[in-house]
Amino acid sequence: MKRLPLVALICASAFADEPFFSFFRDNGQDGFYLATSTDGLVWRELHDAKPLLKPTVGENKLMRDPSILQGPDGIFHMVWTTSWQGNTLGYASSKDLLNWTPQREIRPFAESKNVLNCWAPELFYDAPAREYWIVWASTIEGQFPATAGTGSKDYNHRLYAIRTRDFATFTSAKLFYDPGFQVIDGVIFKHGKRYAMIAKNETEKPDAAKNLFLAFADHLEGPWSKAGNPISGPKWAEGPTPIRIGEYWYIYFDRYRDHAWGALRSQNLLGWEDVSSQLRMPAGARHGTAFRATLAHPLW
Repeated sequence: MKRLPLVALICASAFADEPFFSFFRDNGQDGFYLATSTDGLVWRELHDAKPLLKPTVGENKLMRDPSILQGPDGIFHMVWTTSWQGNTLGYASSKDLLNWTPQREIRPFAESKNVLNCWAPELFYDAPAREYWIVWASTIEGQFPATAGTGSKDYNHRLYAIRTRDFATFTSAKLFYDPGFQVIDGVIFKHGKRYAMIAKNETEKPDAAKNLFLAFADHLEGPWSKAGNPISGPKWAEGPTPIRIGEYWYIYFDRYRDHAWGALRSQNLLGWEDVSSQLRMPAGARHGTAFRATLAHPLW
């Protein structure tokens, strides 16, 4: 049997199915950044702490909440928040996380004029259907009057979704999750045979929630369970992202009012250990997405 050179063996093991974290800084005007970790607690920034792609699309040309997913063909797909208000999501793809296709706008509600915003899109690949899902939060004027006025400004968020196989054509936007209160930052992941989702209760008035919870479903289309009890401890947590590293599920989140990060871990999604004090994130990092990737060449 032919033996691979030592360098090839090191590269093959070092860059196969590695944890990465995509994030933004400040307001997202400079683009997205990447970090990696071996233990889920210490995240080391890559690319000399420089953005890997600068935003060019959307109403405000921002790149907030970058969500990256590697498809079964090895291609990386990324979606992001482009604006505080508007009907646009950003999209680009890459073979190596360094070189990206020209950016494109996705308008999930076509030319609808009553969409106030499109925030924090997250990607999920439905392997049996060979489809990608994009889930995000929007306020549509006139919808859900029972919770109008319970959020900041005129926002009244629910989660919506579209599906695609090629990121060229998309299904019509559909309501994905309505827990009976304002909700944003929905992230889907598979746990055993069930689907799990972590999201943020965006209720602000009369009593602020601003915490994270889990919901579950037997089928991706739902029905999804009622919101579980808050798992994020203090209020003012957002931007959750889950990833499996070793024997633990980790959930990272942005404690945005404290300008700090939080982290929880669990083996079964039932009991959660707060490991925030052990977490080390790149300076100035804002929320993004933890994901696994296989690369042919190193980024560092």
